[in-house]
Amino acid sequence: MSRKHTIETKLTMAFSPEVLQVEDESYKHAAGPEAQSHFKVVVVSTHFEGQRLLARHCAVNEALAEEFAAGMHALAIHAFTPEEWAARNEQAQASPNCMGGGA
Repeated sequence: MSRKHTIETKLTMAFSPEVLQVEDESYKHAAGPEAQSHFKVVVVSTHFEGQRLLARHCAVNEALAEEFAAGMHALAIHAFTPEEWAARNEQAQASPNCMGGGA
């Protein structure tokens, strides 16, 4: 099973998201596209209502702790309530290019 699929499964179980996007951004980094080491996630869930950004990020990191232990290096987290997502026109920020290599 790919790490992307594992991330999707774990985040779905943890947050029952209305929107879940998982993008493997390893190709943007020196490790290369096969590394499965750098990911971006967009999680839109009512679970985040009343939570500050730090608490949301901690919850996502906790849900994926085993992936970090198994070699995932970086995770860009975009965690929104459904209302916040709608107010953003259903778009998250693009990840910056890596300064250390890759595309």
